Amino acid sequence: MSTRALRRLRGKQRGQEALDLGDLTLGDSLEEQAEGEAEQLDVANVSHPSDKKDSSRKAKKNKAQKNFSNIYELICDVDNEGEKISPDEEAEKPSGNKTSGKEKNDNRDTDKPDQKETSTKSLSGDRVKKKKKKKKTKVTSEDGQKAVPDDNIDLLLENLEQPNGLSLQNEDCGGSDRRSVLHVEHRNLNPETELKRYFGARAVLGDQRPRQRNRQFHRSTWMTSPKDSWPRFSRPGISMTLLQSKDGVQYFTFEHSRDYQQVQFKFLDAVESMDPNNILALLQLNPYHIDSLLQLSDVCRIQEDQEMARDLIERALYSFECAFHPLFSLTAGTSRLDYLRPENRAFYLALYKHMMFLEKRGCPRTALEYCKLILSLDPDSDPLCMLLLIDFLMLRSREYQSLLQLYQDWEEHRNLSQLPNFAFSTALCYFHLSQQEDMDPEESDKQRRKANQMLQNALIMFPGVLMPLLDLCTVQPDVTVTSHAFFGPKSQIGQPPALAELTALYVGRAYNVWREAAVMLWLEESVKEVLLRVDAKDPQVEDSQNKRKQRYQSAPRNIHRHVLLSEIKEATSSLPLEVTTQPLMGFDPLPPLDSVISYTRPERQHVGASNESTLSLFFRSLLPNFNLQGGLRQEDEMEVARAGQELNQEVNRLMVAMRDMLANIRFQEPPREDNPYRDEDEWD
Repeated sequence: MSTRALRRLRGKQRGQEALDLGDLTLGDSLEEQAEGEAEQLDVANVSHPSDKKDSSRKAKKNKAQKNFSNIYELICDVDNEGEKISPDEEAEKPSGNKTSGKEKNDNRDTDKPDQKETSTKSLSGDRVKKKKKKKKTKVTSEDGQKAVPDDNIDLLLENLEQPNGLSLQNEDCGGSDRRSVLHVEHRNLNPETELKRYFGARAVLGDQRPRQRNRQFHRSTWMTSPKDSWPRFSRPGISMTLLQSKDGVQYFTFEHSRDYQQVQFKFLDAVESMDPNNILALLQLNPYHIDSLLQLSDVCRIQEDQEMARDLIERALYSFECAFHPLFSLTAGTSRLDYLRPENRAFYLALYKHMMFLEKRGCPRTALEYCKLILSLDPDSDPLCMLLLIDFLMLRSREYQSLLQLYQDWEEHRNLSQLPNFAFSTALCYFHLSQQEDMDPEESDKQRRKANQMLQNALIMFPGVLMPLLDLCTVQPDVTVTSHAFFGPKSQIGQPPALAELTALYVGRAYNVWREAAVMLWLEESVKEVLLRVDAKDPQVEDSQNKRKQRYQSAPRNIHRHVLLSEIKEATSSLPLEVTTQPLMGFDPLPPLDSVISYTRPERQHVGASNESTLSLFFRSLLPNFNLQGGLRQEDEMEVARAGQELNQEVNRLMVAMRDMLANIRFQEPPREDNPYRDEDEWD
């Protein structure tokens, strides 16, 4: 069967097969093809002198086939590699037969000295050419280190990457069976791919046909597609540079031009004015300024204009993608961006907000891909703490094997079992695997026992999760559970502050995945087993209690940043006062304390007293270092800022005390008479 017929049966088109690197070596030049044709002609002349015409016709046909008119014909069929033989093998296999035939002819030539000299010359020329070909095949085998069959593409790519240092990042061309946990696929970055899987292409796209007239040609991007309603794109002044390459990892950073820096200073002035109209006016002059787009998106989201808020985030991502470095890859997992640089933080925040919009839109698989992308940009420090979210998205998108692989690979060096979200999510993952119908019964029982063990360990380690989880799932617990001291109110009150923050975050985010009836029955069985182990004084219960007291005393800054971005009420209410009292900006929440600043904002000129309002002038006059003629000195400004911060903390503490006092006040109702409308002077 021809290759075209095979291709049609498989549903492929020409030029879409994976590239076979073995066919693109230097040995396939046109000169060697001509030499191979000359060999066939000479051998034909020696062995069968009477068939010259037939051999010449075949040579002409081979020449016609060898002259490719399309460069895509060099792309070989990966599926047909087992059926075809490489040209080097074709040259080596018949070479033994040909040389043996030539030796016989040589013996005959010695017996018959009357034969022509031309045949001997052609034979000697053929031998020289074959020696050259054998040398070339030896060189290629030495470069490959091992002779790899054409059928095994994975070994072929590995052998090519090791000596030559090639790194093929195309996910379509082969690859290892066990991909990296943070592997990102380009097609999964588009939410339409997931929506088409759910509803079909016709329901998603409809009758949309690109209009040929007045069609704008935009740069092809992976994360977002530009819209006709957007302003005309012009480079805003953002560029990306490569800082260094170390151990196969490239470190990049975004840079701002001088014009962009001036726009950034105007943006900071607009933020300090506390007026969104100033940001909108700045965005009209600079439609692709990143921080203005992020800040205005938050304003639109607060005003419940979700469509406009999402559109602004997509515009920011498009501006970033147009500024990518040629070596920056979204899918390789080897590109890094340092969060300590303020220029890079906007890219993190834009990706995070776009991911949250996708999750609310009902595209958890696409949101998971963006979550892995954010984590791959800095997996060591994890500035946005995506490990608190990735398990939830994997459960939503039913990527159970990926979740287990992440837990097994990262448990040793990241201690994922010490996070409440991973402790409960992995147990739930094993339970869902045991419920699959196509699984073997023995394997299903094994997964179920594993799920029971992990859930019981999670409940013993984090008992404060159960009651808030049941409360949000609107499930009334049993009396034996509520009356027991292990799951009672004491388990929630006695939690360390960091653990309370993590527990509230997980419960407020993932309670929906526990609402299924089968999951609740399984949870009820595990809770009963845990109570039996607690009453039996299992040593693991005391060990877990000691671990909770020693750990979780204070949460790192990236966890606070994640809680602020999540906007989960149960978690934000448990934030410490040092986080809630400082000003929070949507374009840069909780910046790192050791930021790497490339350029600084110039000092603003203090406004004279005549331009201030009477009220602000009065409050400034209360300060001991007030000067009517000039502004405050730098030392005085530091003192004022410190005093203002302390005042804010005191006011917050006072407000908390007032709330507690008002909550505990109980008004006593006055005694009622039988007839409250009776007049005192009324007579009987």
